Amino acid sequence: MRRLTRTVAAAALATALALVSGCSSDSDKSGDTKAAGGAALEKVTYLTSFGNFGRDSYAWVAKDKGFFKEAGFDVDIKPGQGTGFILQAITGGQADFGPVDLTGAILQMGNGQAKDFIGVAGIQQRTMAAIVSVEGKHIATPKDLEGKKLADTPTSVVRNLFPTYARLAGIDASKVTWVNGEAQTLMGTLASGQVDGIGQFVVGQPTVQAVTKKKPVVLPYSNVMQDLYGNVLITSTKIAKEKPEMVKRFTAALLKGLEYALAHPDEAGQILKKNVDAANEQAAAAELQLMAAYVRSSNSGTAIGTLDQGRVAKSIALLQGAGALKQNLTPEQLIDFNLVPKA
Repeated sequence: MRRLTRTVAAAALATALALVSGCSSDSDKSGDTKAAGGAALEKVTYLTSFGNFGRDSYAWVAKDKGFFKEAGFDVDIKPGQGTGFILQAITGGQADFGPVDLTGAILQMGNGQAKDFIGVAGIQQRTMAAIVSVEGKHIATPKDLEGKKLADTPTSVVRNLFPTYARLAGIDASKVTWVNGEAQTLMGTLASGQVDGIGQFVVGQPTVQAVTKKKPVVLPYSNVMQDLYGNVLITSTKIAKEKPEMVKRFTAALLKGLEYALAHPDEAGQILKKNVDAANEQAAAAELQLMAAYVRSSNSGTAIGTLDQGRVAKSIALLQGAGALKQNLTPEQLIDFNLVPKA
């Protein structure tokens, strides 16, 4: 049964990647395949974390502003569908890089569901995972989720981390109903009243309000789980081992896009809209403004993209203490600290 499930999942992944490839922009495919020095650009497939929202617009910024090209890359950006989806795509060779929630990656590796991937940079210094509802659903505290219906993609970190969140927040998880959704349609599902809440990042509030026309109600996981990182950039262990300098160049270009997007959120929203017709540029800019506090470390002067070995160990210990992991892990199994930008 497990083999059949994995076969079905792999087929679904291949189908999803084929479908989402049509969502990528052709605006940067002008036939110019040469870098500034005349060398051929290296083709790379990058997956966003979850659809094409403002929180992921920095990848489009890195492409539009020429940061990827300057680093020697021709990047095809495709929308991801959550941590599990991206892990499967990268370890299966359908993509080269993508951001996944570190906690979700720990859960996947620690329960034998994923391997052969490695983190190479931090995107957010704190987890942005949350349950998001709207006013009128009678949800104000975690306990209010009991008896409610929530939607998310099956592979989302919000959904897969929910049992741990529920245990720590005093929620009876058996009284919460989950239904499947897709990254681009979750907010519409909430707006139509089909569900009471959705798995979402806290920075999704502006987009939720734009879609639902109601004030969002947010229950951040970070309220009950401290020290958890948010998204980290990953690649396959094969690429990291065979092409470490290429990984460093790609990481630097992507983080340059991240830093630019945070400094120019309105322009980043416009760039996203130019490349993704369905994007809301105002909501995208607002998401980036909210995300800035999660990307920049509280330690003054710490570079964007850094990861601390001690904090990763604490995250593992938290999940082990909550009984969420079947096997022991070390930070080095998850992160290649030789490739991570230095503080």
